Amino acid sequence: MSSELLINVTPSESRVALIENGVLQEVQLEREGNLGIVGNIYLGKVSRVLPGMQAAFVDIGLEKAAFLHASDIVNSTSIAEGVDDQPIKKVQDIRELVRQGQFIMVQVVKDPLGTKGARLTTDITIPSRYLVFMPDATHVGVSQRIESEEERERLKKIVAPFHDQEGGFIVRTAAEGATEAELEHDAKFLKKLWHKIAKKRKKTRKESILHEDLTLAFRTLRDYVGEDMERIRVDSKLTYQQLTAFTEEFVPELAKALEYYPGERPIFDLFSVEHEIQRALERKVELKSGGYLIFDQTEAMTTVDVNTGAFVGHRNLEETIFNTNIEATQAIARQLRLRNLGGIIIIDFIDMASAEHKRRVLHCLEVAMAPDRAKTNINGFSALGLVEMTRKRTRESLEHILCGECPVCKGRGALKTVETVCYEILREIVRVNRAYDATKFVVYASPAVSEALINDEYHNLAELELFIKKQVSIQTESLYNQEQFDVVMM
Repeated sequence: MSSELLINVTPSESRVALIENGVLQEVQLEREGNLGIVGNIYLGKVSRVLPGMQAAFVDIGLEKAAFLHASDIVNSTSIAEGVDDQPIKKVQDIRELVRQGQFIMVQVVKDPLGTKGARLTTDITIPSRYLVFMPDATHVGVSQRIESEEERERLKKIVAPFHDQEGGFIVRTAAEGATEAELEHDAKFLKKLWHKIAKKRKKTRKESILHEDLTLAFRTLRDYVGEDMERIRVDSKLTYQQLTAFTEEFVPELAKALEYYPGERPIFDLFSVEHEIQRALERKVELKSGGYLIFDQTEAMTTVDVNTGAFVGHRNLEETIFNTNIEATQAIARQLRLRNLGGIIIIDFIDMASAEHKRRVLHCLEVAMAPDRAKTNINGFSALGLVEMTRKRTRESLEHILCGECPVCKGRGALKTVETVCYEILREIVRVNRAYDATKFVVYASPAVSEALINDEYHNLAELELFIKKQVSIQTESLYNQEQFDVVMM
C-alpha cells in the first residue's frame, strides 16, 4: 500500500491529509484559535468531587472544567486474583483519592467535545520516536504489534537498564530494529523532558500548563514513525524547514520522504482532497454499484443505513443484497476514518437470510477497519440484524469542526412547513385577541409564508377576521426565515 501525507499550512490553520493508494483516508485540522490539547500536561485544581459519578471536575485553566474519573487516577486500582490469574482492577472511592481544592498533575486524553469538558488522567505518558515514558510505572513493556519474540526480548533487554524509581517505558512499534544507541538517546531525552516538567511543577502555585504537546504537523511526523511513507509534501517553506530540522534530529527515516511543494495548484487539490472533504460533510454516500449509505450523527451515537438504491444485481435478490453489503463495508470503514466518527456506531446492513453471508460481511468489515489507527471493537449481528461497534474518540468529528448548528432548525435537521407556520400564526392571532384589546393586527412573516396566507390560506384568514371582527393585514419581511413571524397589535 502506497501512503502519502499532504500538509497544508496557513497562518490561521494547519491541515494534514493521509492518502493511501491515491484515495483520501484521513483528514486532521488544527486552528490557531482552537488548538487541540490532547497530550498536554497541566497542574489542575479539583473544583468539585462527585461521589455519585465516582469522578471529579478539575479546573485546568480552560473555559470548561475537565473531567477526571476515579479509574483514571493512577493509585486508584488495587490488584486482586482473577480467573486464570488475570488481575482485576478494583477502583477506590473517589473521595479517598482526591479532595476539593487539591492541586493535581493531569494529562488530557480527550479534547473537549460539544458540551463536555476535556477528559483527564493522572497516568502521565510522554512519547518520543521509539519510546513512551511513564513516570508512575515500574516496568518495561513492548508494543504487541512487534510479533517476533526474539526482537521483543532484545528491545526489553536494551531498555531495562533505563527504567528506575522515576518511571518505566513502553517500547513503540517503530523501535523494531532500532539500535541500542538510538534507544538510549530516546530514553535520556524523555527523562530530561520529565525533569523539566517536574521542576516546573514544583515552582507552580496555580492552575497552568506544564507541558504542551507538539503542533499538528510535528505531531503527525512523530506518530507516523515506522509507517511506510512514500512522500510527505508541505506547502509552507517555513514549516518545511522546521520539519526538516525536526526529522533530522528525531525521525531521520522520514527525512528522505519530506519535500517542499511549491506548485501553483493548491496542495489539497491534489487527489481531490477539497472535494472529498465536502462530500464527507454530506449525509448520503453513493456506492459505485448504485447503492448508497446514509450517515446520521447524533449526541449518543452514529447510525449508518445501507441501501441497494439503483443496484438491481445480476442473479437473484440475495446475491444483490450480499454484494451491496460487501461493497458497503469498504465505504463505511473509509468514511468512519475520514469523518473521524467515534463512540457507538450502529450499522444497519440490508437484511441477509444466509448465516454464511453475515459471517463474510462481518469479516470484510473487520479487514477494512484493520488499518484504522483508532481503536475499534466490532460486535456480531444482533437479534435485530444490526452490527454494533465502537471507535475510540479523542477529538471532534470533521462535521463538528467544520460546521455549526443551523440557526433556523437548531439542530433538528428539518423545518416546519409553510402550512404549519400559517396555522401557528392564525392560532397566535386568536390568543393575542383574547388577551389584549386591539383594533387591528399586522402579521410580519417570511415571503413564502406571506404568499401562502394571501393565496392558499386566504379563506382561513377571512374566516378568522369574521370570527374576531378585526382586520388582519400581511407584511412580507424578506430577512425572516421560514419559521419566523411576529403578530403586532395596532
